[in-house]
Amino acid sequence: MIRINLLPHREEKRKQRKQAFLVMLAIAAILGGAIVLGVGVFINNNISNQTQRNNFIKAENARLDEQIKEIATLKQEIEALKARQQAVEDLQSDRNQPVYLMDELVKQVPEGIYLRAFKQVGQRVVLNGYAQSNERVSELLRNLSNNSPWLQKPDLIEIQVLLFSENHRQPPEEITWTAPVRLPEPMVALVGSSA
Repeated sequence: MIRINLLPHREEKRKQRKQAFLVMLAIAAILGGAIVLGVGVFINNNISNQTQRNNFIKAENARLDEQIKEIATLKQEIEALKARQQAVEDLQSDRNQPVYLMDELVKQVPEGIYLRAFKQVGQRVVLNGYAQSNERVSELLRNLSNNSPWLQKPDLIEIQVLLFSENHRQPPEEITWTAPVRLPEPMVALVGSSA
């Protein structure tokens, strides 16, 4: 016997396929939404973590900037203290220098030369005085350049012959010269060891 189905089976299959399609569409939508939600949560979590890291780095940078400012301030204070210490050491090493220079001048100035003025400017000494002759001036310059541990390379600036006076046999000469001051070797060692 032959069975003939007169029911609309095609429509029922179409309805089943449509229903299966809608179910698959709903599952795909739910699955897609879950994936988007999961990726969104993952990205937000990563953004949150990176923001925390950035804030930590900013805070550490600010802390390090403060430390750098403190270090710069300390360096300035150290430089100021070094400058003060150097000034004190210079004063300490130079305080007896005029006495030594005067003593050295007493030893090196030959007879016939009379000092009128003595002035120290920094590490140079300017001397002014009278001499009986050019030979005495030459002897003084030789003594200062060769025999003096305190004065070196004197420069003769000026010689003026004064008017002849009755009290002198020959006219005196007014002389002016300069000489750089140097520390003798034992004094250099003392100044170096006190630093």
